[in-house]
Amino acid sequence: MNREDSKKSGYFGRFGGAYVAEVLRPALLELETAFGKAMKDQSFLAELDRIGKEYIGRPTPLLHAKNASRAIGGAEMYIKLEGLANTGAHKINNAVGQAMLAKRMGKTRIIAETGAGQHGLATAAACARLGLECVIYMGEKDHRRQRPNVMYMEFFGATVIPVKGGSGTLKDAVNEALRDWAGSFSNTHYLIGSALGPAPFPAIVKAFQSVIGRETEQQLSEAGVKADLLVACVGGGSNSIGFFSPWIDEPTLNEHLKTRLLGAEAGGKGRAPGEHAARMDGSGKEGIFQGYKSLFLLDEDGQVYGTHSISAGLDYPGIGPRLAWEHEQGRIEFTRVSDEQALEALRFFAKTEGTLFALESAHAGYAAMQEAKRLGPGKVIVINMSGRGDKDLFITAANEKPKEWAEFLRREAEALS
Repeated sequence: MNREDSKKSGYFGRFGGAYVAEVLRPALLELETAFGKAMKDQSFLAELDRIGKEYIGRPTPLLHAKNASRAIGGAEMYIKLEGLANTGAHKINNAVGQAMLAKRMGKTRIIAETGAGQHGLATAAACARLGLECVIYMGEKDHRRQRPNVMYMEFFGATVIPVKGGSGTLKDAVNEALRDWAGSFSNTHYLIGSALGPAPFPAIVKAFQSVIGRETEQQLSEAGVKADLLVACVGGGSNSIGFFSPWIDEPTLNEHLKTRLLGAEAGGKGRAPGEHAARMDGSGKEGIFQGYKSLFLLDEDGQVYGTHSISAGLDYPGIGPRLAWEHEQGRIEFTRVSDEQALEALRFFAKTEGTLFALESAHAGYAAMQEAKRLGPGKVIVINMSGRGDKDLFITAANEKPKEWAEFLRREAEALS
């Protein structure tokens, strides 16, 4: 495996780069310089570690899912419980890191995009903690289906702006945030939540999320366990790239090469364009979108087409450039998981382990269930539960008990009127 391509600044093979308007180049250069200095500053790293322990709740546990493993009758499954981090998901790791970096740069205002709401929630919380103004852009469709997170973002003091153009999902929120940043970067930092966008954002997000993988590696070692397979859900790629980090980076790469890495994408409700968000099964085409080159769901004219997923966080047409390159190099595999399969996994792990997976993470859970059956006893699978599912109440309740849920909402609405 030739990994020299990954050393080209801002690129991973043919993927990555910074395809932005000239007005944003100074902002990206400023950010790249500040990030490089911060990651060499022991006082910054020590403060990041302190906040991680005292505020985020690191390290998060690694749970041996004995009941689930027994029920499957195959490989032993372990769950990295990122959902126990403050605000309920892995997003807080990157939000705190970038907010600290922004404050170090003298920025007073933070803008962010969010789909499932977890990145927006984490950003709002980090800004409240660090005393920064916060504006969150959210597609109108996601704004409706993730209403609990919207309320909590506003509770933290953030201004949440629903984006009405396009499909009303994550890609539209990103577009609006980029437009804001182009006119405000003198005092504003754009806190991108996934491992995508123009360089240096993919590297920044990976660096702040790599704590997940480092902890998992240490916890497995302490338990005397070797992982045969790691599984994570993949939208843009923030939780997966962080989780996989020790298994794709030097100096630990060689000792981990026997461990397979599997990303679970949103298979949605079908295979027709607009019914899913799976790019890595051959559906994705090389393109440039929102400042970076990667694989996207594109029509014959090269335009990004609509996506669908029951999970707002996976409802995105592109994938982070590092993940696209690692797949091309043969290091990371991908599979697709449908909406109904994700719900099946959500039910299974709730009933066997008392864990409530976010719908995004449930995609990884289902993929792990299938691999556990295939691999059989004696093998070990680790699932990154990137978030917990209380945020998905309005989606899961409507799917599981639609009549009862509709009646509950009707009664509540009448009580408030």
